[in-house]
Amino acid sequence: MENPSEQRTGSGNGISREKMIIRTSIIGIIANVFLAGFKAVIGLMTNSIAIVLDAVNNISDAGSSLITIVGTKLAGREPDKKHPFGYGRIEYLSAMIISVIVLYAGITSFVESVKQIIHPETPEYNTVSLIIVAVAVVVKILLGRYVKGVGVRVKSDSLINSGEDATLDSVISASTLVAAGIFLIFRISLEAWLGAVISVVIIKSGIEMLRDTISQILGERNDIELARAIYGTVTGFPGVEGAYDLVLNNYGPDTWTGSIHIEVPDTYSADRLDQLIREITMKVLKEHHVILTAVGVYSVNTKDEEVIATKEKVREIVFSHEYVREMHGFYLLKDQKAMRFDVVISFDAKDRRAVFREVIADVQKAFPGYELQAAMDTDFTEE
Repeated sequence: MENPSEQRTGSGNGISREKMIIRTSIIGIIANVFLAGFKAVIGLMTNSIAIVLDAVNNISDAGSSLITIVGTKLAGREPDKKHPFGYGRIEYLSAMIISVIVLYAGITSFVESVKQIIHPETPEYNTVSLIIVAVAVVVKILLGRYVKGVGVRVKSDSLINSGEDATLDSVISASTLVAAGIFLIFRISLEAWLGAVISVVIIKSGIEMLRDTISQILGERNDIELARAIYGTVTGFPGVEGAYDLVLNNYGPDTWTGSIHIEVPDTYSADRLDQLIREITMKVLKEHHVILTAVGVYSVNTKDEEVIATKEKVREIVFSHEYVREMHGFYLLKDQKAMRFDVVISFDAKDRRAVFREVIADVQKAFPGYELQAAMDTDFTEE
């Protein structure tokens, strides 16, 4: 079966996702190294702590881009015995490292700004230095937009984080210009205080980036748009009366496996089911780049009107309870006096299991002679 990782493309021009990430990161490294060099010289010449810290921040950005390149190369390794699902999640680790770098840069900047507040030094600005800082602002704005735009397009959290950090840097550089203007006009130095405020903004950004990345590593709910698209594809097959229990497992920004249940008439033979499942699996892979590792089957009573009427009565009882989102997989065995079905309880319920027990108790009360084989299910696409 074709591996989704082999289909990776960054855009319609055929450039691979990996090459786009690496190329964008190299552009970021070159731009940040040049900016850091200019700002370091200007900061030392003008005795400006804000500009020096800005230069240090550019160096950290270059380091972030280097980490992105390394992470992307490692994530692109082929699956092996130890990691049969590949190494795609390394990209999340590289994004987490970048978040930590941003957080560290913010804390360091805050400490240095506080020192400058306690022991202030008078800056010495000149026209050339301010022009260079202004150019740096424009460069950083353009670089930030470009890097984040590519990150969104190829689904790279590392690039998105780097792009957001570059945008913050442009704010920092613009703030140093404001501080310089205030000093030149009013002879009041606000650099250290401005540096402290900017540092807090950087720290906040680093914490948010870190929180989002850790959330992805822990495992978030299904991609809702992707899940809906897959449900639509599966239910589009003739004979599939419903699709449920989709579980998507993410092994990197563009590497997905999953499982799903389908409802089909109880008249289907094994060979017909086999063919249907194969067709579903191939179409989902082709259209959504998701490997369905399992397609479970719920059989639907189609030959007994009494059974169909019983199903509707059970549905009525089940949906009379708050927090019930769905009932599926219903099947009734009249001779054995047994019925089976799954009930999806919303995460909004304070106690999901208590709701489920109440549902089963009411169904059992309505059908005292039947054995219930019911299961509580989860909707992994619930918003």
